[in-house]
Amino acid sequence: MSPFSDYCAEVERAVQALPGEAPAIGRALDCIVEALKGGRKLLLCGNGGSAAAAQHLAAEFMGRFRLERRPLPAIALTTDTALLSAIANDYGFEAVFARQVQGIGAAGDVLIAFSTSGNSANVNAALASAKQIGVRRIGITGRSGGTMAELCEIAIRIPSDVSSVVQEMHLVVSHYLCAEAERVITA
Repeated sequence: MSPFSDYCAEVERAVQALPGEAPAIGRALDCIVEALKGGRKLLLCGNGGSAAAAQHLAAEFMGRFRLERRPLPAIALTTDTALLSAIANDYGFEAVFARQVQGIGAAGDVLIAFSTSGNSANVNAALASAKQIGVRRIGITGRSGGTMAELCEIAIRIPSDVSSVVQEMHLVVSHYLCAEAERVITA
């Protein structure tokens, strides 16, 4: 087998095992739909490739995914460089998402946090802040779940230890959540 074939085999193993997370994914979908139907918003965060996943999912909710519909309120906390650099300068990088959650989060909103390891200090600080103010918490992470799993109401654990595969499966889960949320909300 070639290195590419090996990588594809790892992706295939993750895809085949991902249905084991269906109960957590279903609870996450219910949480998202309840919030959006209740006039609440989604806040999303992550670092690196996980930041890209957060931004991607926020764009799908605010724009549209498969159905023509009203925008669904979703804010990626990863996109405002002036804000991120100001908070990092004044409070440290660990606070870049937590400060935003404290400033714009409200009880009943949902924080969707992405982390391949589950041990990103700034993502976990955001989850801790969210809990304090009554923001619901969904974590999408790798197999171990890391510290993140303990901070979330709902932890979706991608069944792989390979960061790039975990990130790819983050998109699979994100696309499913968005497609089903918009289907339910527009029904």
